[in-house]
Amino acid sequence: MKNMPPRQQLREVLDDIIEGRIVKRTKHDLRWNNENISGEFVEALEKSGYRPMAVHEIHVEPGERVPAFYVENGTAYFGWVFWEKFTELRLRKLFGSVVRNEKGDWAIQIPPQQKKLIYANMAFKNEMDIDNPSGF
Repeated sequence: MKNMPPRQQLREVLDDIIEGRIVKRTKHDLRWNNENISGEFVEALEKSGYRPMAVHEIHVEPGERVPAFYVENGTAYFGWVFWEKFTELRLRKLFGSVVRNEKGDWAIQIPPQQKKLIYANMAFKNEMDIDNPSGF
């Protein structure tokens, strides 16, 4: 990566964040040389199959999850859209970031009623343990 042009290096770094193989997908500051690169990150997300959607638009059944990023104020938060189970009869659908708050809950929570856009990749929908969503 040393001999690559700076913009190509940037693209490689963004792809690493999105793929989560080399860089852990969590909370990422989207500043490069004091420049907000949120636009470049969104372009990289879209090239990787992530689409802008509101939580209510994402079809996911209890026991499934869809990877997504929430981009706000120069920061990207990775998380999942899934159903949180409280009891056998009480569930709620939400985007929950993998970053936690001081109480151990999802630091960023976006329910279907909020019209905030997240970038989700339906092709990577997978199964999860609905009784242990903290196992993300």
